[in-house]
Amino acid sequence: MGGCYSHVSVHDVECSCKHHRDDGACEHGGDSIRLRRSCEFVSMYSKKGSKGVNQDALTVWKDFTGKKDMMFCGVFDGHGPLGHKFSQSIRDKLPSKLSASIKQSQTQKVIKHNETNPTDGRKWMEDLAKNIDTKGFLGGSTAVTIIKQRDQLIIGNLGDSRAVLCRRAHDNHLVPVQLTVDLTPDIPSEALRIINSGGRIFSAKGDPCVNRIWRPNGDRPGLAMARAFGNFCLKDYGLISVPDVSYRKLTKQDEFVVLASDGVWDVLTNSEVINIVASAPKRSMAAKLLVKHAVQAWRRKCVFKVDDCTAICLFLKD
Repeated sequence: MGGCYSHVSVHDVECSCKHHRDDGACEHGGDSIRLRRSCEFVSMYSKKGSKGVNQDALTVWKDFTGKKDMMFCGVFDGHGPLGHKFSQSIRDKLPSKLSASIKQSQTQKVIKHNETNPTDGRKWMEDLAKNIDTKGFLGGSTAVTIIKQRDQLIIGNLGDSRAVLCRRAHDNHLVPVQLTVDLTPDIPSEALRIINSGGRIFSAKGDPCVNRIWRPNGDRPGLAMARAFGNFCLKDYGLISVPDVSYRKLTKQDEFVVLASDGVWDVLTNSEVINIVASAPKRSMAAKLLVKHAVQAWRRKCVFKVDDCTAICLFLKD
């Protein structure tokens, strides 16, 4: 499958390129590479919030599907009593199954010179999501992923984690381009599906600004996203695990991509995020610096609450 940069979900994660044999990875085409520090093109960091265990997880695979110029990145944000188990499960299953799916199907043409077909990319990512969904009743996980090869990017999103591209404009200032839509009940098309399925949408008493999905009867789980892995108690009421998949052709103006959990996006704007990453004295420090700023923003906003914060920065230039 390629080399795995990081396969971890702990309190504080910084991600060195150390080669390490992983039989599961080798079956799909390469050695596993685990990181202790971030590398030339990738910076990643995860920090536990103020409650319980860190429910975020992240992974980066170099030489994805055995191809030297292909990379997979993913951030997963668990929720519910065992949210960390769900995010870790998706992190562990998704890359290898996606790699096998690409290699075994006729859609290997998806990523070849001048032959990328976004429709094919959507199909195998959507089919895969149906096959790897977790068996959680009250818990689950988001997922935001990218597959990059040369100047081609396929983005998959499920939930309210987010991917943002940084572009350098002609006047040299940095411009954020949001690559994903936060799939929450606030989106009219998502809300319509939920209501038509018998679900209810309203905010919780202690959190009036966030709309959530509820079952027709009962006060649990009150999920703040319209798509997620797991949460089978809501699958009959409009919650789905079909990812929103898109394609983008990269240009010379594109600098880097940031994938992060909502712990980052809830307190920092897209513009703030790309400017923080661009200001890092070294690429290897970028994700940690971003998470540090997010944690500080949480403490200014809510003295007693800090969400788990996780980020991957994928740099696109040498």
